[in-house]
Amino acid sequence: MNPTSTSLLSPTRRDFLKASGAAVSLGVLGAMSLQQSVYAAGSDILKVGMIGCGGRNTGAGAQALAADKGARLVAMCDIFMDRVKGARDAIKGEHAEQVEVPDNQCLVGFDSYKKVIELSDVVCIANAAKFHPIHAFTAIQAGKHVFVEKPHGIDPMGCRLMQKACDLAKQKNLGIMSGLHSRHHPGYAETVKRVWDGAIGEIISIEENFLRAPYVVIPRKQGLSELQWQCSTQYHFRWLSGDDVPQSLVHNMDRASWAMKNAVPITCHGLGGRSSMTDPIFGDVFDHHSVVYEYPNGIRAYAFCRTTTGCYDESSSLILGSKGKASITSCWISGPNAWQWKSDNHDPHQVDPYQIEHDKLFAGIRSGKAVNSGDHMAQSTMTTVMGQLSCYTGKEVTWEQVNKSDYFYPPKPEDCRDDMEPPSKLGPNGSYPVYVPGQTQLL
Repeated sequence: MNPTSTSLLSPTRRDFLKASGAAVSLGVLGAMSLQQSVYAAGSDILKVGMIGCGGRNTGAGAQALAADKGARLVAMCDIFMDRVKGARDAIKGEHAEQVEVPDNQCLVGFDSYKKVIELSDVVCIANAAKFHPIHAFTAIQAGKHVFVEKPHGIDPMGCRLMQKACDLAKQKNLGIMSGLHSRHHPGYAETVKRVWDGAIGEIISIEENFLRAPYVVIPRKQGLSELQWQCSTQYHFRWLSGDDVPQSLVHNMDRASWAMKNAVPITCHGLGGRSSMTDPIFGDVFDHHSVVYEYPNGIRAYAFCRTTTGCYDESSSLILGSKGKASITSCWISGPNAWQWKSDNHDPHQVDPYQIEHDKLFAGIRSGKAVNSGDHMAQSTMTTVMGQLSCYTGKEVTWEQVNKSDYFYPPKPEDCRDDMEPPSKLGPNGSYPVYVPGQTQLL
């Protein structure tokens, strides 16, 4: 079965998840009532399946049900049965009448995603990012609509497969919605629009920050195999998560690309390492990264992420222009055209991008005009993969180079088995070894 994410949410995400509930946006309800759509051979029921039952997908599953009164949760899978049943109970607490998951459709194992896809019309995928591309592609192949959490791959091979899934979804008129939620926040969208309209003049540079303590650190439970342990704390192992540039900075770099109308960098150079988070509980990922991206027009984006304790924290997306500065995440502009966004809508569901993305996905399904995030989701992820590989190797990496590469973190997702040995092993010093910039060769 697919390893899954745990409830490792930033404070902003927690706030949004707390705000999301059973209410559906009025716009979506209006569209549904006008169309009176019927789905699947005379039924208005949309069967929803969950691949991954950690905190993120528990939230996504609840939001999927909130988005559409005809949605029914019918199947769930994870590597741990207690997570499956815990997520089922949590979602049932919010949407009891929409949860129809019998015990025999609570599934575990690396291959159990196949059964969830078979039983569902809409699949919510939020597990270890290594598996996002193959699970999304398999679901689209089977004719199912997809919500898939970020990042959309952890290596060049995975990102290309995700783009292939998006392209196939477009051919089949199937919905594929990215978990890169920023593009659905009305305040962020208004800020970006004003940047496009010249409120800060020409963009000169971009600064992206995601600086905070480590994701929730999970004590190792007795009785877990090494594979189960690594899967239970997957953010701390690169073969499952791809490390922190794809995991965290993907939101930032998606916002940067958005502000530049989906531009991609031509080259990047990065540095990173592990300074203090060396105990085995922190796995084999770096605890700090810095990446400088250069775009075709000469603009540079300076991107920083860090997961260490006792340090300065900041989460921001800042754009410096020739006539002012903009903060996408704080929704303000300074300079001659100073401005601050304020919502006119007092319903938190109407301004929650985590809910809005599901509202849009289900409205598209009902209308027959499927939404497709394929214009940005895979390429924003590839931008972060490019930066991560530069940090790991200490080398400059080009967009052309990373897009031609077949590199992947072994084993391949389709080769993962319940009884396999994980690729990351404890070293003689009691820590999991990390890559060494200047020595590690990956591309």
